[in-house]
Amino acid sequence: MEYKISNRLRLTAIILMVVGALGVGFGFINSNKSFEEVETMLANESHHGGGHGEAATQEHGVHHVEATAHGASKADHATKQDNSHDSGHEVVDEHTKHVNHVMHAMHNRPWSAFYVAAFFFMMISLGVLAFYAIQYASQAGWSPLLLRVMEGITAYLLPGALIVLLIAALSHFIGHNSIFVWMDPDVVAHDKLIQGKTGWLNVWGFIIRGLVFIAGWALYRHFSRKFSIAQDKADDNKNFKKTFRISAAFLVFFIYTESMMSWDWIMSVDPHWFSTLFGWYVFAGMMVCGVTVIAFITMYLKGKGLLPHVNDSHLHDLAKFMFAFSIFWTYLWFSQFMLIWYSNIPEEVTYFVTRIEDYKLPFFGMLAMNFIFPLLLLMNSDYKRVPWFIVMAGVVILAGHYIDVFNMIMPATVGDQWYIGVPEIASMLFFAGLFIFIVFTALTKAPLTPSRNPFVKESEHFHY
Repeated sequence: MEYKISNRLRLTAIILMVVGALGVGFGFINSNKSFEEVETMLANESHHGGGHGEAATQEHGVHHVEATAHGASKADHATKQDNSHDSGHEVVDEHTKHVNHVMHAMHNRPWSAFYVAAFFFMMISLGVLAFYAIQYASQAGWSPLLLRVMEGITAYLLPGALIVLLIAALSHFIGHNSIFVWMDPDVVAHDKLIQGKTGWLNVWGFIIRGLVFIAGWALYRHFSRKFSIAQDKADDNKNFKKTFRISAAFLVFFIYTESMMSWDWIMSVDPHWFSTLFGWYVFAGMMVCGVTVIAFITMYLKGKGLLPHVNDSHLHDLAKFMFAFSIFWTYLWFSQFMLIWYSNIPEEVTYFVTRIEDYKLPFFGMLAMNFIFPLLLLMNSDYKRVPWFIVMAGVVILAGHYIDVFNMIMPATVGDQWYIGVPEIASMLFFAGLFIFIVFTALTKAPLTPSRNPFVKESEHFHY
């Protein structure tokens, strides 16, 4: 059965992109404050009260500047440059140091907000690609009716991943290292720990590795999609067997590249900190988001009468995966947090100290949204068959994992100067519009049911 994107949905996607792009542009323009403008702004906030700014002004930012590696390094180096001509001044002026810290945080914020949203939607499509490969490699009989939905979602991966890499590169070349502090030669020159990692953490190595990751993911997506469509017109199962073989190979490639991507694109924003669990942690988040979006689009298409053979048992299985990956994510989160917190090694524990002190609401709110809500909403087997219940749980899960990505990036780039405002909301709108446009356009390119898949009949009669 063919799907045709509605004019309303296409127009909605375009409006989201346009409004988002305007908001992102406003965020970049509005953040470009001079030292004097930031100084005046902080003085006004200290008189009238101003949330983060007020607290930071009162505390003079000493703890926050030290705990926030990126903001600290940039502020410290900028301050040293500003004061290099003041002979006899060995102690850095705390006021100047704090204003520089806030100014750099403001400059970094639109870059970071754009990057967080770009990564969030990219990781959804990458999670779906891995889930898709697992279906073929395991020769799953329940899921063939959903494979075309997955193929539509993975169409976003190539442009989405290239945009993430482009934002990271531009943040160095024109954004004065707004996201990754190790890209700043001045910071590296004064940081022995980062100097020891320059064999891996260097700009061109970062870009080349990123292109290799993206090329591998895109090639698998291209050939698996090609064989999937060719199978519809074939008289035998050769194309299915080809997809089976390349899916097994891809999953090996994916496990390695997903871990390295997590280190490069997220963990390296805090170059002093590392976790051996981090690749798995990011993987769990992308899988639960990916399965949630599969469930959303499946229910949308079924509501349009386009997936008549999809039944509540398919939704039940998708909801089970949402529940299972949420529990897996919680297990990894707790394992990472507990071991670091208990060992109390200063260079490790500062990662969580910064987030608990400066990001209390998003940090603990994200934990509740990603663990407590899915646990309460999806534990009951009957609820997993109720579409509106799955939608409610899914919205909470997606919002929670966006905040999780926000928590991973923002403390290192903007420190205690975080907000959910125009740059963050506009970035989400832009990428949501782009995601909807690409995914639903891709769904129009082939029949929604893979008619010659050898397990399609089993999927049509799937009941649990």
